[in-house]
Amino acid sequence: MHALLLGATGATGKDLLNLLLQDDTFQQVDIFVRRDLNIQHKKLKVNVIDFDKPDLWKYLVKGDVLFSCLGTTLKVAGSKEAQWKVDYEYQFQFAKFARENNVNNYVLVSSGYSSPNSPFFYTKMKGQLENAIKSLGFPKLTIFNPPLLIRKNTDRTMEVVSFKAIQFFNKIGIFRSLKPLATDILAQAMINSAKTKENGIFTLNGKKIWQCAEAIYE
Repeated sequence: MHALLLGATGATGKDLLNLLLQDDTFQQVDIFVRRDLNIQHKKLKVNVIDFDKPDLWKYLVKGDVLFSCLGTTLKVAGSKEAQWKVDYEYQFQFAKFARENNVNNYVLVSSGYSSPNSPFFYTKMKGQLENAIKSLGFPKLTIFNPPLLIRKNTDRTMEVVSFKAIQFFNKIGIFRSLKPLATDILAQAMINSAKTKENGIFTLNGKKIWQCAEAIYE
């Protein structure tokens, strides 16, 4: 298979790229980034692009499956408008070009509690993106709505605090569906989902993600 990856520099994207390069199912892996990466591999093609100039690169969005885990935080983006541009506009335009170029399999990392009717900006944005992607007509679309993600060496204070709180509740049998998920487990689940033959729209969250990754849900 020929894989396309958007968001290769993020926590999930890094784990996903590593697993894709190790997986013999994928003969070629194309990543799309703003800056060149110091990575070399016989299967890897690095495309350095300007997301605001799609006419220069949209013809490159060709392959068997597109994995998208692009995203930023409000703190990094600096404003809701800037975050919307990265999390919604860039991802949607990339998916649109993929579909126009006959990419039939799309795997999207969204957010837990995403809904176009959410009162919260982030989860509403993610829900709106999911609906927009669905409208493009991918024969196979898999949407991941993960719980709190465990990122390696995270410096996000709220992530650390939330993880410890949920971990405590999990130990006493509460909030099991919110069990934190390591980014490499999510990445493996994404790969496994891409390999299945059945077409359709699939939404995975909580326990289903663990099962897809063939992890033990304990």
